[in-house]
This record gives sequence, structure tokens and C-alpha cells, in this order.
Amino acid sequence: MTTEADTATATGLRYASTGASHYPVVMAVFCGLLLISNVGATKLIEAGPLIFDGGAFLFPLVYVIGDVLSEVYGFRAAKRAILVGFALTILAALTFWAVQFSPPAAGYEHQAAFEAVLGFVPRIVLASLAGYLVGQLLNSYVLVRIKQRTKEKALWLRLVASTLVGESADTVVFCTVAFYGVITGAEFANYVITGYLYKCLVEIILLPVTYRVIGWVKHHEPSYGAIS
Repeated sequence: MTTEADTATATGLRYASTGASHYPVVMAVFCGLLLISNVGATKLIEAGPLIFDGGAFLFPLVYVIGDVLSEVYGFRAAKRAILVGFALTILAALTFWAVQFSPPAAGYEHQAAFEAVLGFVPRIVLASLAGYLVGQLLNSYVLVRIKQRTKEKALWLRLVASTLVGESADTVVFCTVAFYGVITGAEFANYVITGYLYKCLVEIILLPVTYRVIGWVKHHEPSYGAIS
């Protein structure tokens, strides 16, 4: 059975071992940004004619770190991090649900506020999980597939292309499941288009940063070579 490491060796692709020192740190940052973004996404924000959710502040960075995982460690390593993030998101949702329905102590006056911000909302949880899983897997898959053709060249191409594909799936799935019917018509289209363009624009603006992070991780991973 051909492994990803065999494929990398045969085709000249370069990846770092997941047993290397920096992979757990990159995964931890990835999962942390994901969880923080999911909490922020519970609030809709209106800025003039634009409508977006609070997750927009950090969620583009989830894709930036996802690109680092895919570019440096390969699809299987990225998928592992994505699935860990998926499991932690479910754990967070179940924890907030348990806290929400636990009887508050006498004198506790913030139950309504807690439910408004962190309360278990099945529709939001489902939207977040579905959008994240589809979007991140597509993002990683597209990046790695392009790398198979370009090797170490044209990093910008695989970063931009994977972002455009992954963010489109993530945004459409999340917005539709979470808020379709709550906001409708032109407002819903505004929400989807604004969210998508904003996230893509942020990632494109951050390309120089992504380049530097990827370059730093590659340089400091002694195992970065024809392995995965």
C-alpha cells in the first residue's frame, strides 16, 4: 500500500514529519483560533451597509494556519489537525450546553447573558461544524494537489486558489445553515458575499505573513524533505 511518504519521495515533494517539534504547536494554534472564532461568530455585526459575524476577526487566520499545516506537513497531517479541531468544537458545544442547563447558584444574575453568548444553539453549532469541516478539507486538498504539480514553486498560487475554494464552501455552508430564514433576500446575499470577500481579502493581504511563517517553519523543521 502506497503511503503519502512514498508518494512524496517518488515525486520529489517535500514535507516535514508530524513527529517534528513544531507540528503540535501549529496544531494547537490552529485549534485555539478555531474555538475563539466560533464563540465570536455568535454575534452579527453591522458596519454601514455591510453585515458580518464576529468570527470574521480571527477566522481567516484559521485558514492561514491551515495552509501552513498543508504546505509543510502534507494533507494527512492537516486532516488530523482539522479533525482534532472538529472534535474540540463538539466538546466545547457540549460543555456550553451542560453549563447552560445547569441550575445557576443563588444570586447569579447573568444566566440570560450566558445563554445569549455561549448558549447551545443547535443550528449555529451544526453550521459551524459543517462549514468548517467542508471548507478546511477542501482548502487543504486543493493546496496539496497544486503542490504536487508545482513542487516548491508558485506558493502564492496554491495559497490563493485553496483560499478561494475553501472559503467559498465554508461561507456558503455556514451562512445558509446558521442564518438562512433569520435574514433573507438581499440581506442574506449581503451577508454571504461580504463574509466571503472579507475572509479572502484578509488572507490575500496576509500572504506576506503566511510566506514568512511557512518559510520559518520549513527552515526550523530539520525533517522537511522528501517525507511526510
